[in-house]
Amino acid sequence: MSKLAFRKQNYQLMIIGLVLLVIGFTIMALDKEPYGFGFLGITLSPLIVLAGFVTEIFAILYTPRQKD
Repeated sequence: MSKLAFRKQNYQLMIIGLVLLVIGFTIMALDKEPYGFGFLGITLSPLIVLAGFVTEIFAILYTPRQKD
């Protein structure tokens, strides 16, 4: 049994989630419409940010199956 709380897979998933969050917030900042009411600010970037948060939660809760 490992003494660390997370394994390599958990950290990889956390990095993927963090990258998704950065991409989503960057796309949100790049929206040229006033007050961010364009497609990028209202539709696309919130979906990417949500995917990033879901990935982070999954990475924290993920435990690999034990081999028999």
